[in-house]
Amino acid sequence: MRINKYLAECGVASRRACDKLIEDGKVAVNGKPCKLGYDVDEKNDVVTVEGQKVSPAAVHKYYLMNKPKGYVCTVKDDKGRKTVMDLLPANAGRVYPVGRLDYDSEGMLLFTDDGELAFRLTHPKNEIQKTYLVRIEGEVSEQLLNKLRAGVELDGKRTGKSKIKIVETDKKYTKLHVTIGEGRNRQVRRMFESIGKEVVFLKRIRIGEMGLGSLERGKVRSLSAEEIFYLKNL
Repeated sequence: MRINKYLAECGVASRRACDKLIEDGKVAVNGKPCKLGYDVDEKNDVVTVEGQKVSPAAVHKYYLMNKPKGYVCTVKDDKGRKTVMDLLPANAGRVYPVGRLDYDSEGMLLFTDDGELAFRLTHPKNEIQKTYLVRIEGEVSEQLLNKLRAGVELDGKRTGKSKIKIVETDKKYTKLHVTIGEGRNRQVRRMFESIGKEVVFLKRIRIGEMGLGSLERGKVRSLSAEEIFYLKNL
């Protein structure tokens, strides 16, 4: 098994984040620094991350959080800001966030130590649909929204098609539901910036057809067996 997949199965982080740990020299196999692409001998190799031995979880854990504003989606933050890990229960185990919501955004955030599911939900090729409740300043025309629906240039690359529906509008604010199948950094905010509109509120409300339900802001719960099955078959 490739080292990044092995580390993800151990609940260390996503595959991409594990690659970064390897590049930074924080991963060792049998006491020696590991290189990208190394194939782990699961029976004989001893794998450590920052000196701590890791091994695959026998039973995976899955959680759903209603993330509040003011938390970053990282395990640690160099700037000393609060992270979503601070909101997890003490017995949550070694799980990590699946994907991200920026500091000023809130809503659905999954946590797991199941590297395969995390990879499936975040890899761009799978185009997992995520829906956001968005509030922007002022009104917006269908002509401008059609530009977003068709895709706009961000960092020299065009965004995929999106579904956008106006929920409520007045002269001061417009509320919309925005569904995208990508997960670029601050994508929804930047999409609206590209048409001259500022997002003043952003909340992820669905992943596929799975929603938050009655989960209160800042709270965490375990996923049901049905929810886990649903996510694995998206």
